[in-house]
Amino acid sequence: MRIRIEGSDLPGRRGGGEAHTLRLRGVQVGMQRTGPGRRVEVVGRFPVDAEAAVWELEVTSREVDGLLDVGGPWVHGRPGARFLYLSWGAAAEFAGFRRAKLMFGDVPGELLWAAHRGDAVLVGRLGLTDAEGGPVCARVRPPAITWTAA
Repeated sequence: MRIRIEGSDLPGRRGGGEAHTLRLRGVQVGMQRTGPGRRVEVVGRFPVDAEAAVWELEVTSREVDGLLDVGGPWVHGRPGARFLYLSWGAAAEFAGFRRAKLMFGDVPGELLWAAHRGDAVLVGRLGLTDAEGGPVCARVRPPAITWTAA
């Protein structure tokens, strides 16, 4: 199953104290995955003041008792509560300080099945700045994220 996550409105592009601090700290956002040896790594990192951030992923998907389950190194959580992580951290050694959860349970079923069949790419679009001007974090739910099939 192919997935594309498109992030816009990164917090470092705004004016003001929070954006300036984020830029000075070299904050980046990337997609979290489990690497070799079960080591967690954040890849595809974009600076906090990038114009946009786009991640293209391939996840496994399978039908289990009439339901769709996803897996692979990009997918976290237990069956029935799977999600992707966007992680924020300082660039030098990527000391993570915030994460955003993109829940597969929030994706409309027909879109998820279309991506599973290979009929479409599942696309999630979200703004990456929260209401206070900082990096978006916690569970990102519709309408803060929109899911479509392309």
